[in-house]
Amino acid sequence: MTEPAFTRRRLLAGSALAIAGSLAGSLVLAGAPAPALAQNATIIIGKDGWLFPGWESLSVLDRAGITANVGLLQETKTALAARGIALVTAVVPLKANFYKERLPDGTAVSADVSGQYDFILGELKKAGIDTVDLRPALKSVQTGRQTSFYRADYHWTAWASEAAAEAVAQAIKARIPKLAGGAGGDKLGEWVTQRHLGDLAERFLTPDQQKQIGPDLYTVRTPPAAKSSLLDSGAAPVHIVGNSFVQPYLGFPQKLSNALDRPVSLTWNPGNVGPWATFLQYVGSPDFAKAPPQVIVWQFNEGPFHSGPQSTDQWDAPSIMSPQAWRDRMLAAVRR
Repeated sequence: MTEPAFTRRRLLAGSALAIAGSLAGSLVLAGAPAPALAQNATIIIGKDGWLFPGWESLSVLDRAGITANVGLLQETKTALAARGIALVTAVVPLKANFYKERLPDGTAVSADVSGQYDFILGELKKAGIDTVDLRPALKSVQTGRQTSFYRADYHWTAWASEAAAEAVAQAIKARIPKLAGGAGGDKLGEWVTQRHLGDLAERFLTPDQQKQIGPDLYTVRTPPAAKSSLLDSGAAPVHIVGNSFVQPYLGFPQKLSNALDRPVSLTWNPGNVGPWATFLQYVGSPDFAKAPPQVIVWQFNEGPFHSGPQSTDQWDAPSIMSPQAWRDRMLAAVRR
């Protein structure tokens, strides 16, 4: 990683990152009239400066889309199992469900969407796909001023990220008591607090609105010194595929490595690339062909979980393909 220590990555923008081996690592507030910007499909401006992504539906549960995508995951699990690779899914819960009281007056999460996470987990379990309910982990960090999600940002906090990684680590240990390779998890850095404008504020608010909302506090780990094994793609028995929620800045891969006491490798892209193209990127790579892992942890977000590889309303054009094309490419890559 070339980014200097203590510098925040852009969370929803930027180029793809694949790291292998051991990882070191004018706004109107509640009580006043809402501006037009709060009514569009891009951003929801809530109370006390809380921002929510408008592209995640708070009213519609797309059961058919979720079920279709679980079907693709089931085929993926079967193909990976034939190679001796376990699949564990981790779905990040909807921010709005955690902070319903922060939504603007007149905006509510429907009963269907309130139950969406349970529906997703239920479909995954019916399909025999290992998954982790991350809600207890995220709720466990909500003490004092600690939150599960940043106020004006799309992402979970580093506290929540680490708690989720610990939950995933426990699930992996239960599934595979003995991971390959020798001990050697990441050492976690010290906590440091930084001030940044949240990505939702930075990307979707006017300069005047940004001034009124102000920055959020980001308490994150200082990255430890880079290790030479960062270039060794064959060392990690666990590989993460996901988006910016699992990027190193927020600490998920480092904490997972630390909890498992094993190297962990990572392939992540900004959310607009989508999980389907990112998975193909990894399984189509020389690293996967040369040294496949024991476990793939595939991270999703609850809001767009219903969106398949063909979803032009969610993913950038280069990521779009039909479900059958995705299936064919996945099988070809995994079976080679």
